[in-house]
Amino acid sequence: MPGRLGAGPHSPPSLPPALGGMEVRWCTTSDPEQQKCSDMSKAFREAGIQPSLLCVQGVSADHCVQLITAQEADAITLDGGAIYEAGKEHGLKPVVGEVYDQEVGTSYYAVAVVKRSSHVTINTLKGVKSCHTGINRTVGWNVPVGYLVESSRLSVMGCDVLKAVSDYFGGSCVPGAGETSYSESLCRLCRGDAAGEGVCDKSPLERYYDYSGAFRCLAEGAGDVAFVKHSTVLENTDGKTLPSWGQELLSQDFELLCRDGSRADVTEWRWCHLARVPAHAVVVRADMDGGLIFRLLNEGQLLFSREGSSFQMFSSEAYGQKNLLFKDTTSELVPIATQTYEAWLGREYMHAMKGLLCDPNRLPRYLRWCVLSTPEIQKCGDMAVAFSRQRLQPEIHCVSADSPEHCMERIQAGQIDAVTLRGEDIYTAGKMYGLVPAAGERYAAEDRSNSYFVVAVVKRNSSYAFTMDELRGKRSCHPGFGIPAGWEVPVGALIQKGFIRPQDCDVLTAVSEFFSASCLPVNNPKNYPSSLCELCVGDEQGRNKCVGNSQERYYGYSGAFRCLVENAGEVAFIKHTTIFDNTNGHNTEPWAAELKSEDYELLCPNGARAEVSQFEACNLAQMPSHAVMVRPDTNIFTVYGLLDKAQDLFGDDHNKNGFKMFDSSDYHGQDLLFKDATIRAVPVGEKTTYRDWLGLDYVASLEGMLSQQCSGAAVTASRVPPLLLLLSLTAGLLRPFP
Repeated sequence: MPGRLGAGPHSPPSLPPALGGMEVRWCTTSDPEQQKCSDMSKAFREAGIQPSLLCVQGVSADHCVQLITAQEADAITLDGGAIYEAGKEHGLKPVVGEVYDQEVGTSYYAVAVVKRSSHVTINTLKGVKSCHTGINRTVGWNVPVGYLVESSRLSVMGCDVLKAVSDYFGGSCVPGAGETSYSESLCRLCRGDAAGEGVCDKSPLERYYDYSGAFRCLAEGAGDVAFVKHSTVLENTDGKTLPSWGQELLSQDFELLCRDGSRADVTEWRWCHLARVPAHAVVVRADMDGGLIFRLLNEGQLLFSREGSSFQMFSSEAYGQKNLLFKDTTSELVPIATQTYEAWLGREYMHAMKGLLCDPNRLPRYLRWCVLSTPEIQKCGDMAVAFSRQRLQPEIHCVSADSPEHCMERIQAGQIDAVTLRGEDIYTAGKMYGLVPAAGERYAAEDRSNSYFVVAVVKRNSSYAFTMDELRGKRSCHPGFGIPAGWEVPVGALIQKGFIRPQDCDVLTAVSEFFSASCLPVNNPKNYPSSLCELCVGDEQGRNKCVGNSQERYYGYSGAFRCLVENAGEVAFIKHTTIFDNTNGHNTEPWAAELKSEDYELLCPNGARAEVSQFEACNLAQMPSHAVMVRPDTNIFTVYGLLDKAQDLFGDDHNKNGFKMFDSSDYHGQDLLFKDATIRAVPVGEKTTYRDWLGLDYVASLEGMLSQQCSGAAVTASRVPPLLLLLSLTAGLLRPFP
């Protein structure tokens, strides 16, 4: 645009010092701010500062962002949340930042404060009473609520953050929440002024408003935790000049809650905080010269930030308001080198905002769930009806597909939204289709990893203590062909390490040549190396030898362990729990009744041996639990929020609501929609990619298997997942275990 600062396609890369005729249009959001802007424009003009400054009045910060995007204005100062939205949705960039004091520079810190005498931690906030600076305030609302959602401590259904918070805390004071549907809970702790007026107002009428008010709410015992900034406690304690409510308060009587579950002294805010909060910043369109905006404002601050100057850039006192154009606590403005909203806001704040920013208008009305069989269709239909009766959002729609890969294709194409997948399918969904985990499953109450470990077990024998590096030529016990812990992971790990080197993609022959003999039970063998059945024993009559079911005594995890126990094999590849399930009196069958866990050891990938209790440090891989996979543009917090509310109603097999999320027995099937062993759906936390969810060792073992370049792969079937394709090629017409 001629006469404007926007660097158009024909503009020189930098403008000369003489900028006569150019102008910067500053956007304001109120009459007092417009007046201050006009006074700043006049002061700059009289001081000869170029380019000239014009003032354009909008109705809100959001409106100003729209005006700037439409090239009807050029600049505005925004807080962190608005910078996030302006950058993410409109492509605006921060170019000039505010500095508040030399100690923290262009940022401050959001902290959670409790009384030293309390036992509250960041992990036990559910049900406690909370004090906030005000609704939608950065430090008192956006950061703590966003952090609790993003860290999966707080689940939100249907983008209804206010309801989620009102359900989570045992009463709050959130000034400004009086106009919401949840004011009974969110305003429960508020007190108003001395006369009881202005209860829950987002103004000084409410005594618990703002930083000092939220801290007062905690200090007076109304709340158990206060969400304030790092300096609030020290500004309101240990002093004689404080208001009457704070005169007796000592900073040592309060502590901060840290993200790792610990607590710290109130002076330790640099490392113990919820998020570093970026300072406010001036934002402009991406095509504008940020350096030029800084030069304009820098000339201004050199003249108009000193005491006694005719105009005060960093004071709003003359206009009867606070923080007009810039925050009143600003000591100087500095240029922003990176000029990207992500870099300015920082990782902690970006994470918090990701958890908070959920627009109900962008939330799909339906969550289309992928189903793969008639029993699964029936269960999914019942789940949709049950959820709908309880008004859970979004509603479930059930959509059929032919295979897990067909689900992945249709999710990628936007025709379906979600499907629950197991480990190798999660790998395919992430690597081939770009899907991400939105929720996972937990199978045991004491298990926080939601998974088990694959281990190589041997007998303790001081005179014959071979290691993982010395497995060649040993006798091996496996639960069954295609079973992840007994076949895919150990064989994949041995291929990845270079111990097994298949020729022409023939993994089965390579394994049969690596071990001297094995028991690897299988169904429908064809071209199956005989040594892989050599150690198997069949049933009590010696029939059904090497079959892939319980008629083979060495089939399954316990069977593979029995193969080791009875000296058929020298190493067994099993789950870590198998050892404990079959020793120390836990299995009363004759072969296991007298077994002691201390008579066995684990082989570690680094060549060491370890006690069987050290499985977390000594294993071949941690097996991931199943996960709900979605497109990366899906709001994973709403998916988990739906499942979390649903499992409160339907997760317990003994619930009175008529539907069982984690039980498939009514449908004559197993593991429909979710594994039947699931006790809770769990959030993904920081495991937001398929690699994070699966774990490095598991991915390495899968890629060890997949590294075999099978010449027939392209011809066979594009819809077959890489891992199953490989296994089918290696075994002729073998049918892998489900």
